[in-house]
Amino acid sequence: MQENETYNKQNFSNIKLTRQYDGCDFINCNFENMILSDITFMECKFTNCNLSNVKINYTAFKSVSFDNCKLVGINFNESNPFLLNFKFNQCDLTLASFYQLKIKNTVFDNCNLQEVDFSGCDLSNSFFENCDLSRAIFENSKLEKTDFVTAINFHINPATNKLKKAKFSTENIQGLLHHLDITIS
Repeated sequence: MQENETYNKQNFSNIKLTRQYDGCDFINCNFENMILSDITFMECKFTNCNLSNVKINYTAFKSVSFDNCKLVGINFNESNPFLLNFKFNQCDLTLASFYQLKIKNTVFDNCNLQEVDFSGCDLSNSFFENCDLSRAIFENSKLEKTDFVTAINFHINPATNKLKKAKFSTENIQGLLHHLDITIS
């Protein structure tokens, strides 16, 4: 187990990873295309890292934050759901999947969430601050008390998602009506 370590400018593609990282900081590190299965990250912070297309079968993310990271194509739905908790700030999560995960209270702040799959996901009390949700999939998702006030480009069908007390702005309300194929001017 690694505790309270800082890794700066590491290319992990040629480094054997340990099974658990607790309180570690990863800064400007490259994990692209790696297999990170069965690893536990607890109270870790990733800053300016590339984790695109990593495989995370049963990987645990417990109170993990990602700042300005590239997380393209990650299937978070394959991670360990026990105590799963993370937040994302200024990250690119294009083509990521959170399919059927329970990730209540998750913060997505200034993130690119294009073509992300949130199908069957419980995002209750989550926060999408200035996020681009172009072609993101919300189907049978629980979005109760979720904040979309500053989110853009989303299409959410109220008939197929739970939206009780979700927050939207008058500027982005058309994202709830897209399925009706009507023009709003």
